[in-house]
Amino acid sequence: MDRLFGSLRGFIKIDHIVTDSFVFRLHHKFTVAILIGASLLVTSRQYFGDPIDCISRDDIPPNLLDTYCWIHATFSVVDSWNKTVGVDVPYPGVSKYTPGEERVYHKYYQWVCFVLFFQAACFYAPRYIWKIFEGNRLRTILLGLDCPILTDAHKRREVLIKYFRNNMGAHKVYYSSYVVCEALAFLNVILQMYLIDSFLGGEFSTYGTKVLAFTDWDDSVRFDPMIRVFPRLTKCTFHRYGSSGDVQKHDAMCILPINIINEKIYIFLWFWFYFLGIVTFFSCIWRLSTYFFRKPRLLIFQHRAKFCSKQELVQVFDLLPVGDWYLIDLLAKNMDAIHFRDFISELNDHLRKDYYHSSSDTSNVFGNNA
Repeated sequence: MDRLFGSLRGFIKIDHIVTDSFVFRLHHKFTVAILIGASLLVTSRQYFGDPIDCISRDDIPPNLLDTYCWIHATFSVVDSWNKTVGVDVPYPGVSKYTPGEERVYHKYYQWVCFVLFFQAACFYAPRYIWKIFEGNRLRTILLGLDCPILTDAHKRREVLIKYFRNNMGAHKVYYSSYVVCEALAFLNVILQMYLIDSFLGGEFSTYGTKVLAFTDWDDSVRFDPMIRVFPRLTKCTFHRYGSSGDVQKHDAMCILPINIINEKIYIFLWFWFYFLGIVTFFSCIWRLSTYFFRKPRLLIFQHRAKFCSKQELVQVFDLLPVGDWYLIDLLAKNMDAIHFRDFISELNDHLRKDYYHSSSDTSNVFGNNA
């Protein structure tokens, strides 16, 4: 089991340099690891046995019957869902053939591992796009602070301050790209829920609430969404030529042990996707408020820089465009609190000098024109 999930450790390791929010990491780290882990789980026969085992009273080789029913899908009889188990039917959805019966075919289990892996790729896509836009900019800046040639901490901060003075106002696209990527992450959650709902025949949207309503029933007799969406016993019809040359029909019952795993995976995903969607929605609202309004940005700035002088903090904030604010906010996440305090203090001194120098130059120009 350790070998099965050992490859997922890379997805949930903590990055040394943080370039996004915790909610965004829930998408591209935790959710990706969950989906890939689930995909590996449903393909691990060594732990859970064969995904399907079919039985028939006729002399059909079991391996042939298993392979045929796995490829061509099994089915349940709709009219047998609500019949009494042990009296009218052996299992919900399994009964003798009746002409004109309505059947529900179960083909999804052939594709579960592929769909889960595809969803993992979709959840990583916003992160991949952000990495392209981010272009290791923050890493490059922070590596400049760790430069072994500059032994003095003050000189290292001077390099960082010089970068901001030379690139002031040039980071709006940088922050806008991240806002778009967070919005894509939220849109992806919604689309993935619709995808699963379509994949499971429209049963996923209310799957969790229906399961909770039936959890108190006895497992052997309950008729609940877990049995309806992921039946453990189904039917399969096999046709072949008989000894007389006529086509003969053989009915078989198939046990689907894989559905014990599938039902657990999808009930967890139902709760996780709803939780992720709600959290990401509020995160996007907060992100947009920081993009368009100054007050939320100032609150975050003050929260990050607890050791900084409030006056210096406000003075720096007043001169920062939204993109530069976000880059400094990322620096606050990745720098020691004491070093960040010294950086803000020195940055404030330089920015105020630049601002007053610019203002005096403008006054001189107007004075000369007068």
